[in-house]
Order: sequence, then C-alpha cells, then structure tokens
Amino acid sequence: MRYVTQRRNTDSPAGRGARLAHGLLRASVGLVAGAVALAVAELVSAAFRAEASPVNAVGAAVIDRTPAPVKDFAVRTFGSQDKLVLQLGIVVVLAALAMALGWWARRRRTAASLGVLALGAVGALAAGERPAAQATDVLPSLAGAVAGALTLWWLAPGLGRTAPGLGAERADRRRFLWIVGGTGAAAVGGFWAGRRLLGLGGAEAARAREAIRLPAPASRAAPVPRGADLGVEGVSRFLTRSRDFYRVDTALVVPRIEPDGWRLRLHGTGVREPVTLTYQDLLRRDLIERDITLTCVSNQVGGPYVGNARWLGVPLADLLRQVGVRPPSRGGEADQLVARSEDGMTLGTPVETVMDGRDAMLAVGMNGRPLPFTHGFPVRMVVPGLYGYVSACKWLRELELTTFDAYDVYWVRRGWGRRAPVKTQSRIDTPKPLAELSPGTVRVAGVAWAQHRGVERVEVRVDGGRWHRADLAEEDSVDTWRQWVWEWPATRGSHRLEVRATDRSGDTQTARRVGTVPDGATGRHSVVVDVT
Repeated sequence: MRYVTQRRNTDSPAGRGARLAHGLLRASVGLVAGAVALAVAELVSAAFRAEASPVNAVGAAVIDRTPAPVKDFAVRTFGSQDKLVLQLGIVVVLAALAMALGWWARRRRTAASLGVLALGAVGALAAGERPAAQATDVLPSLAGAVAGALTLWWLAPGLGRTAPGLGAERADRRRFLWIVGGTGAAAVGGFWAGRRLLGLGGAEAARAREAIRLPAPASRAAPVPRGADLGVEGVSRFLTRSRDFYRVDTALVVPRIEPDGWRLRLHGTGVREPVTLTYQDLLRRDLIERDITLTCVSNQVGGPYVGNARWLGVPLADLLRQVGVRPPSRGGEADQLVARSEDGMTLGTPVETVMDGRDAMLAVGMNGRPLPFTHGFPVRMVVPGLYGYVSACKWLRELELTTFDAYDVYWVRRGWGRRAPVKTQSRIDTPKPLAELSPGTVRVAGVAWAQHRGVERVEVRVDGGRWHRADLAEEDSVDTWRQWVWEWPATRGSHRLEVRATDRSGDTQTARRVGTVPDGATGRHSVVVDVT
C-alpha cells in the first residue's frame, strides 16, 4: 500500500479527534487479526472435532480450574446457560487482548505478532492437556495463531502510514479502512462457517440414534399410580419430559457418539478378567425399566435441578457380579467404582451402594426413547439415592473397580465429598415468590424427595407458626419424588410460607442453611406472598 503524507497540526480539537479515531483504528486492526485467528481455528476444528476449537478448549480448561464455590455460583446464577456465558466471556477476553495487541502493533509490529502466536500457544496447550485429548487437538489453535499473526503483520504498516500528523491522503486512508473492514467481514464469515460445520459433525450419530428401536424390558416399571400426579396448576409434572430435564455438567461440547463404534471397558480390582462390551451387547441383556428421580448436588434449597424420568437399562449389580465383583461387605477388595466419560470426566460411586439391591443401572433409554445426546447417549449411569456427581456419569466409556484411598475422581479433587446420598428436601412450586393472592383458600403445593428412603410426610407453616400436614400424592416408589398440597385459608397481609419433609427413616429437614459444597445443600424452602 502506498501512502502520500504530509505533516499536520495534531494539537487542535480536530487533531485530538483524529488521534482518537486512529486509536480506535489500531484497536480494530488487532480485533480483526484476532477474528481471523478464531475463524481459521474454527474451520480447522471442523476438519477434526469440536473439542479442538480454542474457545471450547480454553473453556474446558477454565472449568477444570474453577473453585467449587465459583462453579456453584455459575450454576445458580446462569443455570443451563452457564456454558454459553463462559464461552462469550472467553471471546470477550480474547477480543480485548487482540485490541491491545493491535494498539501496540504500530510501533512494536514484531512483538505484537508474537503476542498473537502466544495466545494461540495457550489455546493449543489447553487443548492438548485435556484427559481425552487427541494429538490433532493442538492444530486448530496453532493454525489460527499463525493466520492471526500474519494478518497483524500485514496490516500494521498501514497504521503507521495513516497516523495523525502525517496527512495521509483521504483515498489512501479510505483504502486502508476498506482492507481492514473487508478482512474483518471475511473473518466473521469464516467463524460462522466453522461453527456451522462443527454443528454438522454429529449428523451420523443423530441418524443412528433415530434408527434405534429399544427392546422391551424384561422387568417393566409398575404403572404410575393414578394419584401420583395431583394435577395442581404450577406443580412440576410427575414424569419430567426429556426436553425439560435439568442438565448440569462440564461438557462445553456435547459428545455425539455413534452407537456402532461405542465400547465400554470394565476392569479393575476384583474383576476376574477385563471385559469390553458393545452397545448391542447391552441391548441383548435383560433390561429393567424404572421411574427414578435424579438430583444435582448443585441444587440449592428450592432449586430446579431435580427431575423424575422413566429409565431403561442394564442392572449394574448383575453385570458386576458376572465379572466376579463382590461388595466390601462380602469380602470385595474394591470399594469405589470409577466411571469415565467420553469427555474425560471421572465419577466415583461406592460399590456397596451399587450392589445393595437398589435399581442402579447402565441406562440406554429415557422416557421410552434412546437417551438424548444431552443426557448421555448412548449409555449413562443411574443410581437411585445418590447425587449425580457421584453416580450419574454420562457418555460412559469405562468402569474401573478400585478404592477410594487409591484414586480421587474429578469432583473430589475439587473439594466435594466422596460419598453423597441425596438429602431429604421439599419445594414449594405454587404460589410463586411475591405472588399477589386473594383472601380465601389457596392451594400451596409442590414436590418432595428422599430417594431410596421415601417421603413419609410433608408439612407447611405460615409466618413461623405451627406446622400443618399436607396431603401427599400416591407414592410410585421410594426412588421417586412425591407431589403434595395444602389448602391454606389465606388472610390479608404479607405472609411467609415454609415447607419441610420427613423421610421414612424419621429424619426431618433441618432449618440450618448450608450451601451445596461439599455434599449438598440443607435448609427449608420458603416463599413470601402478598394477600390483598
């Protein structure tokens, strides 16, 4: 690019405005170089796999290093959108760093270009250190870094020649702006195309899932009692629709695994001989069908991360016994079953719990269909009565028998408890907080759960007064939640409604508020309403 320049006064108001405009141009050049880097990286990722994308790789590294309280805050604040918020945050930080390098590039062209390469190296390192990393995962970040550095190196001279005070010809300045803008537009288009291509990566797995016809279970779930769903408006359905079932995990990219290529390796202490099972091997076994309520340990008191579904799967205890595993109470050496996921996640479940007679399973179906991808297709674990972080491994790839002393799984290394039975809890679904009600009879209703113990009773009180026993829906099983309702003779004023549940072991919810770390929240749910 050739520029005709002449000196001009930059101390006037017009000159100061020109300096500001040029500063923005310098930042924009860095932003464009960063956009080129991301676009190339996304396009290269599409040739390999979505996990190799630098945004996904850096995001996964951030998740791995996030302290438990911060993770808990993110889930509580952003819910199922926590991963999107993280990815947007990473893009914003990268944009800010790129703009800083663009500002620097006018006088430190080489150093700024090396800075872009350094950012790419960070992405490559993040991709390469993942537990389930592949050798090619570093390539997208490196390719993007080279493209971004070359772009900055190419554009940086134009910043010096169009600087205020040099009097660059208007046509030359306009030409440079067109080059910067055109490069930026191409980068945005490339990034969008890369994301679209990544989204198409699981098409074969989606078609294979749709073609699956699950076999009939050898042991069917009992019909849901007619009185299990009270039909109170605003109360959670007894069986949660799959699309409404909560999702809390660390996977920025949902694995899309083709069932024909899926394998499960079962090995470890107490296993006579390591076994490898295919998806069809599991489908040929006797399957059980059960209604089971799952709860996330990140669920705050009164929170939404609990759901009830009809699961279909292979009884896990039977499978373990067939390979020679015994629980510790019967002389078994292993007390921990480590489940490993496709994305490298590890969860540890007590062997004694899995083999104590409850309906622990390797689930292949949910609500009459193959598992959704977001809920672990093709195979996941389900263990009634335990929080998901110690039992509900999705996208399962490996089961290893070991001991708690020998190995700490992912969440234990981050300060969460090793053993985590679900705590007895209850929730007011209706009326909602700050609802405006009319005097008279108001139906206060919700759900309560105490998996594998069962809910014995639910009580409600108003403004700290005496407890009133609520009417319970019919029980499906001890592994499912129960709806409840209490008819409140509401009077005018502002009132606080509070609920508590008691399980079959006689334990009643404590009023003591404790957060979710290390093994689940305690306390009683309450709502404040206005009766006018």
